[in-house]
Amino acid sequence: MFQRLRKSLFLVVVAAVILSVSAAAFASTNPLVLTGKDLTIEDIVSVAVEGRKVTVSHEAMNNVEKSYNTVIKAAVEGMPVYGLTVGVGWNKDRPVFKTVNGKKVLSEELLDMSRKFNIMSLRAHCAGVGPFLPVEVVRAGMLVRLNQFLTGIPGVQPYVVEIYEKYLNEGITPLVPSKGSVGQADITLSSHIGLAMVGEWDVIYKDKRMPAKEVMKLLNIEPLVPVGKDFLSILSTNALALGQAALAVANVEHYLEVSYPVFGLFLEGYNGNVAPFMKEVAEIRPFEGYVTAAAKLRKTLKGSYLYEPSDTRALQDPLSIRSMAYTLGNVEVALKRAKDAITLAANHTDDNPAVIWNAKKEKNRDPQTSRYFIGNDGAIFPTSNFESLPVLRELDTLKIALAQMSNRLVMQTIRLEDPRFTHLSRFLSAPDNPGHAFGAIQKPLVAMDTENRMLATPTQLGAIALAGNIEDTAGCTLISVRSLEQITENLYNISSLQLLHSAQALDLRKAEMKDKLYMAAPTKKLYEAYRQVVSFVDQDRPYTDDIAKGAEFLKNYQM
Repeated sequence: MFQRLRKSLFLVVVAAVILSVSAAAFASTNPLVLTGKDLTIEDIVSVAVEGRKVTVSHEAMNNVEKSYNTVIKAAVEGMPVYGLTVGVGWNKDRPVFKTVNGKKVLSEELLDMSRKFNIMSLRAHCAGVGPFLPVEVVRAGMLVRLNQFLTGIPGVQPYVVEIYEKYLNEGITPLVPSKGSVGQADITLSSHIGLAMVGEWDVIYKDKRMPAKEVMKLLNIEPLVPVGKDFLSILSTNALALGQAALAVANVEHYLEVSYPVFGLFLEGYNGNVAPFMKEVAEIRPFEGYVTAAAKLRKTLKGSYLYEPSDTRALQDPLSIRSMAYTLGNVEVALKRAKDAITLAANHTDDNPAVIWNAKKEKNRDPQTSRYFIGNDGAIFPTSNFESLPVLRELDTLKIALAQMSNRLVMQTIRLEDPRFTHLSRFLSAPDNPGHAFGAIQKPLVAMDTENRMLATPTQLGAIALAGNIEDTAGCTLISVRSLEQITENLYNISSLQLLHSAQALDLRKAEMKDKLYMAAPTKKLYEAYRQVVSFVDQDRPYTDDIAKGAEFLKNYQM
């Protein structure tokens, strides 16, 4: 029951994601080698969705060890380290170290207090609400965080890295609620991952909900005993949002790819004018994205009857049709920038404080920043790197670009029902159909488009001050990602409805033009594949199944 529910929540999001990853990455039996600096969105999909194994490079693991040693050194030298020498409530007059063989080491009493504080902190931050995130999303978030650990900045003990790797490779996925984060690190959600690793929370293993402690015992995995900065590095991160965003933009990327032949088929059904997409026209005003989209449309329509004159073709089509290269180009640019921002964030940690194990103290450095160095080598700096604005900005921009496209697709589809534009039958009714044909199904188009415009509202515009008025900004990245997922799902259904109209219009036009109507290769391929799924509408029928089949067809369509 639980597994069926989990799959139903996420399959609509990842269906196209799977197709967007290269065949080589999917087919590969080789584990993904993580270095902390070259993780891609395609890598995230291959591990999160397909279950590809991961391994950690030797050099990256060395960085983790050096970083952790820097944290311990800072504590021994008397530098405040949250979760280790401050913030745990022990008596400040007690020594934090003892001497063993002439070397300072942290006292067992201090370490024991730190371990207890770490576990208490993980418990206290588990405060998510709503349904649990799909397994694929949690795996994506864990992968991103594991990769960020390998930068050496978080300062975790090496076993944190090892247990993340084991959880991913063994298919152990902590249950993580979907709501409760304001986006300045997903602390109330990511904490569930850490609490599972210490053995106090539930996980999904082999499609069943089980106590993490039982699963780890079954697989001979030692539970994590967090210490020092471990708890903070596990929960104070935007990795969950980044992982979910990576899957969401991969889904958008597939949708954008299939949008070109879908629009090409629409244009052939509509008998549209190709002139606005010509190279000469695009070069007059070569905006980023617009030139690329116009070129893709020309490639899509190459060989179509639309390049032959027609007495019924308009000199200028409605703006929603005429400006489609701008619309698609807008999405092209927004998608690229969102991918770039997510990729950068996945390969650079968002920790506060940041451990720079290889920092060198310069001569004559100012007194304020000198205090963060541990002698002359290594430093622990306060940061605001948990700020999600650079990624959130691009996600919000992508949502707006997709909502604009949504509106224009709806406008185009409704024009197909109007004989004044198409010179075909009203509502694209078949010759012997006395009924409504497509007259009523404008309504779901408009309903989804209206929802898309609401979902496109930026989430970065305001916040309520939290944590004693210290945390007075918030991005709510996960809300933006969820909106992006729903917009994309609506777009698949809108394009399904457009495809239903376009194929109908094309069949009606073929009956008139006969052998004079020849299609471009990409649109013909799409049309023939679609007609294997949804048939010509010769009499009124329920369209609900047709819409659902068309959406699923597009999610799985291979170019």
